Amino acid sequence: MRIGFFVNDLLTEREDYTTVKMAITAIEMGHEVFYMDVEDFELLPDGSLNFFAAYFNKVNFKNPKEFVSILHKKNKEKFTIKDLDILMLRNNPPEDYRTRPWAQNVGIIFGRIASKNGVIVLNDPDGLSKAICKTYFQHFPEEVRPKTLITRNKDEIIKFYEENGRRIVLKPYQGFGGKKVFLVNPDDLPNIHQMINAVGEEGYIIAQEFLPEVENGDIRLMVVNGLILKYKGKIAAFRRVPKGGDIRANIHAGGTFEKAEITDEIVRIVDIIRPKLVQDGIFITGLDFIGNKLMEVNVFSPGGLVRAEIMEGVNFTEKVIKLLEKKVYYKKLYGNNFSNVELNTI
Repeated sequence: MRIGFFVNDLLTEREDYTTVKMAITAIEMGHEVFYMDVEDFELLPDGSLNFFAAYFNKVNFKNPKEFVSILHKKNKEKFTIKDLDILMLRNNPPEDYRTRPWAQNVGIIFGRIASKNGVIVLNDPDGLSKAICKTYFQHFPEEVRPKTLITRNKDEIIKFYEENGRRIVLKPYQGFGGKKVFLVNPDDLPNIHQMINAVGEEGYIIAQEFLPEVENGDIRLMVVNGLILKYKGKIAAFRRVPKGGDIRANIHAGGTFEKAEITDEIVRIVDIIRPKLVQDGIFITGLDFIGNKLMEVNVFSPGGLVRAEIMEGVNFTEKVIKLLEKKVYYKKLYGNNFSNVELNTI
């Protein structure tokens, strides 16, 4: 199997990234890996698509740290898109929206072309185009998610604050990694305008009801093919615990992690949202839960496999690569009888 991994920037890849673990696991299982970023596509006058990539076809590294060191130094080679069986879109658009806005949609644009050339593209580019903004979250049934308002109107945010017991969370519409996330408490009314202004510098504002369970952190649960990722009797999940009363459980915001208990209610919610994930061709996603409410549906470069493996002692990434092998097998058997969306979740 020849698999391409598309990321924001090769030079920012780290040894603990899920994409790195998937690439290493694929190589160790005998597959060829092509590692590329947002500057590496080339569309020719005749409509054919080329790309430049760091190429690996054998295990010539001792550990993830050495692999990343080689990746950062490796010269890119030129290939045609038809050299790939699978292209995994693993870039995170919000990371580029401020400094490289032109780069945000590169994966979606060229992923569509790759799909038309017979490459299996995961997650599906059209599905990702629907999910590129956080309004995608609002497409799931109201019963599974917290009350949410998206606006730039200060008066409406304050009204929402009053209606929800003067305790809400404010965060940027285009945010990631726990940046500019505020808990607004009952005694914060004198400062709420400053909080709104700070978050509003990033664009639209998300105001969300406060869930008391946030004090216990949140759960990241990995889902593949619309189903909870399980391997050797274990579930790919972990709990992120906030640091020192900080409501942001993101690891980048100083949180730690521990084993997670997946309740029957969480399983029920995954079953409820599965039809939408399948409809949109979302092969792999990281779902975030606080208590029994779904908080985020991460479809761009969802991380968590490495941490789940540490917590559970199971190589979940191996299961993911096996699922990719099966998709390539189906593609060879059935040719073009299945759409890219269908191949994402079978």
